[in-house]
Amino acid sequence: MTIQLRTQDLSKRYEERVLFHIPHLQIGPSNAIYLKGQNGVGKTTLLKILAGLTTPSTGTINGIEISTFYRLFSRKLFKDVVYLHQSPYMFDASLLDNIRYALPFSSKRGVHGRSQAINALRMVGLESLADEHCSVLSGGEKQRLAMARAWIVNPSILLMDEPSASLDLESTQGIITLAKDLLDRGASIVITSHQQNGLTNLCDTQWTIENQGLTVTPHLRVIDEDTKNLKSITNNKLGNDT
Repeated sequence: MTIQLRTQDLSKRYEERVLFHIPHLQIGPSNAIYLKGQNGVGKTTLLKILAGLTTPSTGTINGIEISTFYRLFSRKLFKDVVYLHQSPYMFDASLLDNIRYALPFSSKRGVHGRSQAINALRMVGLESLADEHCSVLSGGEKQRLAMARAWIVNPSILLMDEPSASLDLESTQGIITLAKDLLDRGASIVITSHQQNGLTNLCDTQWTIENQGLTVTPHLRVIDEDTKNLKSITNNKLGNDT
């Protein structure tokens, strides 16, 4: 199942400091969005609001006013939304169990659950470490494990906060493969990144937070005839309107 999130008058402020005010916004179905902005403008905060992890100062999502009570006790709106943190949380367990914890209870045990988890680890190049404790992983390996765990639950919307920050090119390719697979299945993704890379090249829309607002522009991709590699082109000048 794919879902849409539609926001109205979404804002976040901390005492007198206003991070952003966004009159309207929509995600899904099948969107690939590159979220940009300088440090401190609220990119991570916006993703957490859309995942139901942070309460906005004002605004609604799908017509519902998102209070702290709603976030904590009535999460139906966000049940198909997954937020991938730039420093992902790991359970005190093996890589295999970290993946299996994300599966429905009926699928966690047995051969099928194990094969699903092994396949997810294989997709990000961690199959050989399946039975190792997660404490042996580097920061980049933890990001790959977290992506495999997010992929296996088949979210409608995946919010990725600096997913390739600690990864080399080879490791990033595994995450790109899983992100492409989710897009092919009709999911939407939003990616924050300080540099353009293979993940941002998946995106066809760019959101930029600036001047306490958000600008939406196309994120165009062209093929370099010499290298046959996708490269991104973004507008040099963005409006201040939201």
